This record gives sequence, structure tokens and C-alpha cells, in this order.
Amino acid sequence: MRVEVSNLGHAYSRDAWLFQGLTYTFTPGQIYALTGASGSGKSTLMAILAGWTAPAAGRLSMVGVDSIGWVFQNPYGVAKRTAIDHVMFPFVASGMRADEADESASELLRRFNLRDVRDRQFRHLSGGEAQRLMLARAAASSPDLLLVDEPTAQLDRATAHVVNAVLSNVTSSRTIVIVATHDEETRDACDVNLDLAQYSARAFIE
Repeated sequence: MRVEVSNLGHAYSRDAWLFQGLTYTFTPGQIYALTGASGSGKSTLMAILAGWTAPAAGRLSMVGVDSIGWVFQNPYGVAKRTAIDHVMFPFVASGMRADEADESASELLRRFNLRDVRDRQFRHLSGGEAQRLMLARAAASSPDLLLVDEPTAQLDRATAHVVNAVLSNVTSSRTIVIVATHDEETRDACDVNLDLAQYSARAFIE
């Protein structure tokens, strides 16, 4: 399984390239940080990888990638559903028995330091708890490609630290994980850093 980009670039006008010449291969088993200043194209590249936006140049190839998950900046869930409900659902949807789904979901809540809020409704979770719950739910879904967009952007530093501490738990031998971030601590929690500044129009000029 892999995601390959070759000479990828995107621009919203002829002279306003966000990035150019990006060639890279993403594979499962590690977390890739996608970094760069605001306006460098992080969100655009994520949209290209998700298939929402066609690149202006270059080629995107996905081999063995049939499902894509996305964890957004702002956690979203069903207000009156509990934390365990959110994580159990992907297991139940895959055909797992309820007792097995409960056991698997409980283990994920433990890994993401959410065991104490197992029976708490989503609307009563803190921002950090809700974001960790979204990561746990994504891990339960086990998509081939998981895109995580600025997971700490809406959090204070102390809460962001807790989220970053469990980020590695989404790593899987069956999932390619790419995290767009401007947070240095989030970047350092990942295994590989891909800095879009290297592919900016200014980088090509210099």
C-alpha cells in the first residue's frame, strides 16, 4: 500500500503557486507531519490526497488505498452519544459482535487516555478529550489513508500537549497517516517531517 505524488504542484492563478515539484511516497507504519507556513498549501495538499481537489500539475497515484479517513481541526460527534458509543460504532459496522466491539473500543479509549470518560456524552467532553476521541474513532475505523488536519489548532498548550502525547497511537501497519500542522510539538511527535517550504515558488527561485 502506498500513496505516491510525482512533480505535484498547485496554483490558484498562473503566478501564484502554493507548491511545485513535490515528489514523495507515503507508506504505512509511520506518521508523516506536513508542515509549512500559513498559505504554503498544507490544506490544499490534504484536499488533493483526499481526492477533493485536482492538482494543477503532476500526478497522484494510490496503490491499495480504498478508504480514506479525516480528523478535522474541530472535533465533531453526536452530542448525546457517549465516548464509548463513538468508538464502538466502526467495530459494530464492520460486523463485530457488540461485546467484542465494546472490548476493542475500551482498549482504544485506554490507549488514548479516555478510559475515565467512557460513559460521558460527547457534549460534555473537553476540547482535548473530544479531539483524542476523534483520533480513537479514526483508529477504530482503520482507513487505508488517514488525514489529520491541525489536531491542536483549537487547543491551549497544556491540552495540546496531551493530544500530542497520544498521537503516535494512530500508527498502524495498515494505515498511512499524514498530519498537517503548524505546531512544532505535533511535528516532533511524528516520525517524518515533510516541509512544504522546500517546494514553494520562493524555494525554486532561490
